Amino acid sequence: MEWGPLTREDARPMAELWAAMEAEDRNGMIYGVDDVAEHLSSQLIDLAEGTLAARDGDRIVAFGYLPARQSADGLHMVHLTGGVHPAYRRRGLGRRVIEWSVQAAPGLSEKAFPGVPLELQLDVFDGHPGLTALVEEAGFAAVRSFARMERSLSGDLPASGSPDGVSIATWSPELDDGARQVRNEAFRDHWGSVQHTPESWRALISGSRNFRPESSFVALAGDRAVGVLITHFFEARQGERQAWIQIIATLREWRGKGVASALIGHALAAFRDQGYESAGLGVDAHNPTGAVSVYSRAGLEITKRSTTYALKIKPA
Repeated sequence: MEWGPLTREDARPMAELWAAMEAEDRNGMIYGVDDVAEHLSSQLIDLAEGTLAARDGDRIVAFGYLPARQSADGLHMVHLTGGVHPAYRRRGLGRRVIEWSVQAAPGLSEKAFPGVPLELQLDVFDGHPGLTALVEEAGFAAVRSFARMERSLSGDLPASGSPDGVSIATWSPELDDGARQVRNEAFRDHWGSVQHTPESWRALISGSRNFRPESSFVALAGDRAVGVLITHFFEARQGERQAWIQIIATLREWRGKGVASALIGHALAAFRDQGYESAGLGVDAHNPTGAVSVYSRAGLEITKRSTTYALKIKPA
């Protein structure tokens, strides 16, 4: 087994690894070659110091990916993404990836945000007791629960009317910065969220290859953006053609007035017209805005749960 950093030439073997893990785990997490290539060229990743891969010949069988965040407000939350090929599990590869992340994260964090406290995070989907035991043994503690919610687009859809004084517009370049500002303001009180800079928004959201402008919408009160729904589509994911709601946000003063429900109803109808078979999103199970209830009323149901684990680390 040879260990070393990932390179931009690793998009194909990494996509093959994601496919093998998804075939075993059924977590809904699979990325094609182009998706992986986008991640490997992200402005937030230091490939030499922030990635690790185990190679068995030409095959990548385990990896760790530690991007910096685009901003940090008193705490830099570095999120580890990683995995091990099902045929190579229970050989200590996952343990090595986690140990590497604990050692590498302080230096990466200090380079990005000098002197800012660091918290290393990772997600564990339900049904993986071995991984849960491994991360707890490494000192991580459960801090938050998340859910994947999905619904079919067949049958009846929720009403798509808008509250008085609010109109729903399809995303356009002219609305993009207003959409970003709504997301930033709405997520200020959301656990684990950090502000999107114009650069990170374009790179990760509206400039991503997965972004679907025709399936993304902005709620307007006059000319002011007060809500936003951003949709991504991942071509590599198997099964139904699913529209993934990457972001849904409403300004605080407009919450409880039906803006989010209007956006969802409008989007679901548009998704079906555009040939999607289902819709999905991820949600903080402890979201204080009552988001889970809003999504449930729109017919979305929880299909998968995960837990975020965190480890506070002193700066390097």
